Amino acid sequence: MSRPLKILNIVGARPNLPKIAPLLREMRRHPEIDPILVHTGQHYDEKLSDIFFRQMGIPEPHVNLEVGSGSHAAQTAEVLKRIEPVLLERKPDLVLVVGDVNSTIAVSLAAVKLGIPVAHVEAGLRSFDRSMPEEINRVLTDAIADYLFVTEEDAIGHLLKEGRPREAIHFVGNVMIDSLRHFLPIAQQSAIGDELHLKNGASWQRFAVLTLHRPSNVDSTEKLAELLGAIDSIAADLPIIFPVHPRTQQRLAQAGIRLRPELRLIPPVGYLDFLCLLSKAALVLTDSGGIQEETTALGIPCLTLRENTERPITISQGTNLLVGTDPAKIVAAAKATLSGNGKAGRIPPLWDGQSAPRIVDILMHRL
Repeated sequence: MSRPLKILNIVGARPNLPKIAPLLREMRRHPEIDPILVHTGQHYDEKLSDIFFRQMGIPEPHVNLEVGSGSHAAQTAEVLKRIEPVLLERKPDLVLVVGDVNSTIAVSLAAVKLGIPVAHVEAGLRSFDRSMPEEINRVLTDAIADYLFVTEEDAIGHLLKEGRPREAIHFVGNVMIDSLRHFLPIAQQSAIGDELHLKNGASWQRFAVLTLHRPSNVDSTEKLAELLGAIDSIAADLPIIFPVHPRTQQRLAQAGIRLRPELRLIPPVGYLDFLCLLSKAALVLTDSGGIQEETTALGIPCLTLRENTERPITISQGTNLLVGTDPAKIVAAAKATLSGNGKAGRIPPLWDGQSAPRIVDILMHRL
């Protein structure tokens, strides 16, 4: 190709940013690639998006669609409507999408209808729970993408069963672990431990980290109160740091839920601060997919407060334990882990910090 290979990269929500950062960093190393960054604006809160751009060295997006929040249908439709003129104007050789948010399926759909190839990073992950909007996004994106980059070997089997050709599937490892390995030394310099009074000099006290944001856990105030009741009892044994997602904060305020002070609710934190907290925690409780992977890479025990996971390798090989949402099971698993009977794990194959170079190399030789 006489001109640079034009790759249009899509981000829409905070979980996309640690995935796109190493890919952009690798693309910018190659003068034969012209990387274009489009932010759909699906997440627009400063803590949920802007601070991640700054901390991770992600360049200012060439285009921001500014779609904002809305129902799944409205948000997806708005991305579709606003991305099409960008695709027609920029004429990319490839559109690259990551993860499973609404922006991922919307941009993929717009691109394939214009005859533009699509690459999906994190393809083939399945929870087999069609009530999860993310599962629908994953399945549909994989059905229309031309390049399917998978993080774990189970994903290959899922894609083959869905009829995708083997030559379209590439086992490359996990780009989010590229970010983790790249930024961990910087994150270790964070002052978050001092700010939260978790340190005594150079020594960290024992603490846990909690995140909750999935609609199935936080949209019902009764369910949220039940979960937090269990976690509140765990906080009798050690402080639990809970960066509160805006969705969850709204529900807490509505319900008037009262918690012991050791369950410490704080505003959302940036990527480096959060990575520092994860790396120093004695235990992590979460309903996030990405955090299951990050704790496995860090060797930190993780309890996933869901009935299923699309990242089974974090269970079969990593430090993750799927405990569901039964309060008694959550408390029992936490106490076992904190008493030294937690789940040991190992780092999965190709989670070595070199996934982005593998992806870029494949695209350069295939396009």
